[in-house]
Amino acid sequence: MSELHKFIFEGQPVRGMLVRLTDSWQEVLRRRDKAQDAFAPPVRNLLGEMAAATVLMQANIKFDGALILQMHGDGPVKLAVAQVEPDLSFRVTAKVLSEVEPDDRLEALMNVRGQGRCAITLDPKVKKPGQQPYQGIVSLDGHGADGERLPFQQLGQVLGNYMLQSEQLDTQLILAADDRLAAGLLIQRLPALGIANLSGARDEDGIGINEAYNRIAHLAATLTRDELLSLDVEAILRRLFWQEPLRRFAPMRGMNGPRFACTCSREHVGHMLRGLGRAEVDDIVAEQGRAEIGCEFCGLKYHFDSVDVGGLFTPLKNQLPGSSTIN
Repeated sequence: MSELHKFIFEGQPVRGMLVRLTDSWQEVLRRRDKAQDAFAPPVRNLLGEMAAATVLMQANIKFDGALILQMHGDGPVKLAVAQVEPDLSFRVTAKVLSEVEPDDRLEALMNVRGQGRCAITLDPKVKKPGQQPYQGIVSLDGHGADGERLPFQQLGQVLGNYMLQSEQLDTQLILAADDRLAAGLLIQRLPALGIANLSGARDEDGIGINEAYNRIAHLAATLTRDELLSLDVEAILRRLFWQEPLRRFAPMRGMNGPRFACTCSREHVGHMLRGLGRAEVDDIVAEQGRAEIGCEFCGLKYHFDSVDVGGLFTPLKNQLPGSSTIN
């Protein structure tokens, strides 16, 4: 079962979280396979890491709305998206333009010419009048001491850089995914609070120099991809932090934990078709026999025949039963 574990380091300004997406991640892949729309392994692994990362970030900030991670690329992968709701339900998708090599990493997938971007959007569930979603954008590149371009090869590096720029908080993210599991470990320096805050300390003042965070982040960085994908939670925490005083909280599982869920519906698709107009939808049905719309997130396909289309553009009181076909 998919699970999320939260913990803090007693007496230190450091918190952590560990997520393991098992059945929920396998359900994502199963649906893509059923729709005959499976992604190549490097793209699947990237989406798995994005799913784990967004669950960690949503659980970290406890935002009452959708957290959306979008990766815009200039390589074979044009777009990759992960979205997680306040209840930790998530979904992912990608748009792939050309063939992906088996060993491709982030740069080869999305940042071939240095134009790749990462955007994180916070879309409130309840908006005040005139309120717009918040969005932060960072490059998929780092920079050396003399300013030379250093493309990031791992998603965790991109998101750590995002947190440093947007929140002024040191953050270490270790992510990994395969066809069985998507997992992630987050270690973060806590913001200045209480006396430290009253004395004028700023979060940016502690960047890179907090000894406790640096020590714990160094330990976390020794976790390998294979270990993250093969060891259970107890083994990982024991392997990394056996000398550190951890306070652990109750794990979040089932309906209280991370899980796959898609918000698509036949009603939403019907609304989209009405937006196209009767003439265009009729032309599609005349040419193809029916209109087929597939959800980019879960692979579910919705079919509308001529009777269904007639119902979309007919007042409800005058409608006859349609086919309501879903695959």
